[in-house]
Amino acid sequence: MVSGLPRSGTSLMMQMLAAGGLQVLSDGERQADADNPRGYYEWERIKLLPQQPNCIQEAEGKVVKIISQLLFALPSPHDYRIIFMQRPLAEVVASQSQMIRRRGTTGAALPPAALIAGLQAHLNQVNAWLGGKANISVYRVEHREVLHDRLHVSESIQKFLDCPLDVLAMSQQIDESLYRQRTASADIPRPV
Repeated sequence: MVSGLPRSGTSLMMQMLAAGGLQVLSDGERQADADNPRGYYEWERIKLLPQQPNCIQEAEGKVVKIISQLLFALPSPHDYRIIFMQRPLAEVVASQSQMIRRRGTTGAALPPAALIAGLQAHLNQVNAWLGGKANISVYRVEHREVLHDRLHVSESIQKFLDCPLDVLAMSQQIDESLYRQRTASADIPRPV
């Protein structure tokens, strides 16, 4: 599974895993757009997980994207490996705000600091919950690390998943021009 907050890099990770040779569970219902020009790699049915926990069985042997809010609904008789995408919350909020503006809709009428505090509280709950689950292995991936050390991240994911992957193809999925909302702390020099 690939999880994280919306706009944390989950679609990028799905692209990488697909390029690496894993079978992705995606229905293509949500089309690529200006906010995610390479596609979202979503499976709409996963949104029904709280009401239909057995739908997760369709993901057996495949990679599926599941937003962090739905992790609490994972049925316990299964073992899971989750690649959890992490990104500075200021960037997540900025990216979400840009997406909302681009679509001509409105989001929560809260200042960014309040949104960040709410997201941090949610992540604290998710992390506490994940920490108490013996049937869930989690590998945390920093969004900026994917951008700046792509081959190492790809190799680390291969090791975590314990399966052969085309790590070179994975590392070639990164398009830094799509990293549009960044904080000053995200401007880390690329390793040589």
